[in-house]
Amino acid sequence: MPKPGPRLRLIDVAERAGVSLATASRALAGRDGVSEEVANRIRDISRELGYVANPYARTLAGGASSTVGLVVHQVDDPYFSEIAGGVIQVADEQSLLVQICHSGRDPDYELRQIRHLIAQRVGIIIIAGSGYSDLRVEAEAKAELSAFQGLGGRVAVIGRHALGVDAVLPDNEAGGRALGDHLVGLGHRRIAVAAGTPGLTTVADRLAGVAAGLRAHGLSLDDLPVVHTDFTRDGGRDATEQILADHPDTTAIVALNDAMAMGVLSALRARRVAVPARMSVVGFDDVSVAADLAPSLTTVRLPMTDMGRMALQLALKPRSARPRRRSTGHHLIVRDSTGPAPR
Repeated sequence: MPKPGPRLRLIDVAERAGVSLATASRALAGRDGVSEEVANRIRDISRELGYVANPYARTLAGGASSTVGLVVHQVDDPYFSEIAGGVIQVADEQSLLVQICHSGRDPDYELRQIRHLIAQRVGIIIIAGSGYSDLRVEAEAKAELSAFQGLGGRVAVIGRHALGVDAVLPDNEAGGRALGDHLVGLGHRRIAVAAGTPGLTTVADRLAGVAAGLRAHGLSLDDLPVVHTDFTRDGGRDATEQILADHPDTTAIVALNDAMAMGVLSALRARRVAVPARMSVVGFDDVSVAADLAPSLTTVRLPMTDMGRMALQLALKPRSARPRRRSTGHHLIVRDSTGPAPR
């Protein structure tokens, strides 16, 4: 029996079904000329063998598809909305359409979305959001995208991934270091971290940066509470409840993205914990609403719209022998949510 996977060919399905290559192609594409009984048998054999059609090959042979597939972790997170805005700007300039998929930070679901986009004959795939610390998690996606590129598809990612493709790299570690420096400079020593979903490279890199910033002032993150919850507003709220219950002497909370920081502020407001008089709060990203929160949020600014633009611009370039990397830079934006540590 042929082995399933990217090497499996349509001819393998045709031979197993006892039909011509043309008949197998028509059946799997849903075209006329094949009886329903034969088409169903061919589709069943295709699923049994694990064959995944590569219809983009024919599309790309005659020129790039007019559709860009954008995979984001969470569609209602302003971070991804602003990145999507940048992708859409460049797409509009190039007369391209953008199809957005949501992965929910689930690598298996993300893989299904990638396969779905390939089946939809997109010409470019952009993956926005964190990679995964365990290289094995992205192995199948890497194989799918490699086959896609081999047939002319273009791919770029935002974040640190193990996919071997062009990448826009947010300044996560340096930004985390800036947050640690800022809080220690205000006199804080009892600092906790609302760290987000474990296993994400973005969480690991930002956490490493915070640790480096603290270490430069003689503090060790190993001695401070780090609470891993969902990388969302609700996750920030849950982390805050745990920090207040287990470490009531904490004077500052680092949230590793602005969505979590919003949850932190919400939980502190519900507990009537004054910010920043009693507790300072920092975030990361500087989403558009960060300045309008009450209090306004101290955070690290990443150029999110530009990141989306950069990713699609990279993907539109001719493929290079080695993956290209583009760094984003960062800025610490100090607002009302941080102040001197209480005496």
